[in-house]
Amino acid sequence: MNRGPQNAITDIKGLMIGHAQDDALKSGVTVLTSHAPFTASVSVLGGAPGTRETDLLAPDKSVAQVDALVLAGGSAYGLDACSGVVAGLRDQGRGYRVGSAVIPLVPGAIIFDLLSGGDKDWADTPYPDLGRAALNAAKAETDIGTVGAGTGAMTAMMKGGLGTASLTLDNGITVGALVVANPMGSVTTPGDRHFWAAPFEIDGEFGGLGPDPAAGLGRTLDSRKLGAMMERANTTIAIVATDAALDKAQCQRVAIAAHDGIARACVPAHSPADGDLVFAVSTSAKPLSAPTDLSLIGHAAALCLSRAIARGVYAATPAPNDLLPTWSELNAQT
Repeated sequence: MNRGPQNAITDIKGLMIGHAQDDALKSGVTVLTSHAPFTASVSVLGGAPGTRETDLLAPDKSVAQVDALVLAGGSAYGLDACSGVVAGLRDQGRGYRVGSAVIPLVPGAIIFDLLSGGDKDWADTPYPDLGRAALNAAKAETDIGTVGAGTGAMTAMMKGGLGTASLTLDNGITVGALVVANPMGSVTTPGDRHFWAAPFEIDGEFGGLGPDPAAGLGRTLDSRKLGAMMERANTTIAIVATDAALDKAQCQRVAIAAHDGIARACVPAHSPADGDLVFAVSTSAKPLSAPTDLSLIGHAAALCLSRAIARGVYAATPAPNDLLPTWSELNAQT
């Protein structure tokens, strides 16, 4: 396996990512779309998810493909970002056609960032407009860090962020991940310097510090972090994607496997207070060539997701009224 040219989910040809955020609000929206509908499914392992239209992604449901996926801040309010994306896609004439009707299919998921320090005293929810703006900004590359749905993201003791990573398998199949890292748990070992995802890092993509030499079972949590974790509900929401031709059931298996990436990068993960969720996407550009391909894709998706989580937190930048420092601020003197 090798890192893709952009080290991003957009290394998968045809996928586009758009971001929109309000820095005063400290929240935003990220949209994944393509010029053509794509196959998708989902796996939810967190105890407190916030979702829209995810039931239609189950393998036994009749909808075969969707037009976009939305990751948003704003908790329940952020689900309205999907409405903005639906309206934008309808204006473009895109969607599922029933007679003369056009119905864009846009599942979405949200993080809890209502306590991020931003001004949430709106008269009208800003998320539909942010969703439409993110759709209009979609392109075949993506920024990371404090951007889009990662604008108000936080981890246990530092700012979170939006991250991405990719791998190209030996068989030519590409796999990528896009994530809003906002977990209740910690992404770093005690001391806030070394990432739990360090064993999977490629080419120093999140600092090159390697694993914590002092890490071990007895150092997975400390009381300071545990207390902070329990004060708020958080979530890691992600999209993993591949250009391999997968059906909905196979996409669901990839989404399930990719959750390992959250568990390796966030401690703890999949808790009752997290809404941890992974969408899996196939652009169906390349046929599977061997019975083991699906397992390799799932494995690669988990690796990409761990790396994407660390990259998003590593790239986070400070902003006025932040409640938590960034990784860079915490490690500026070390």
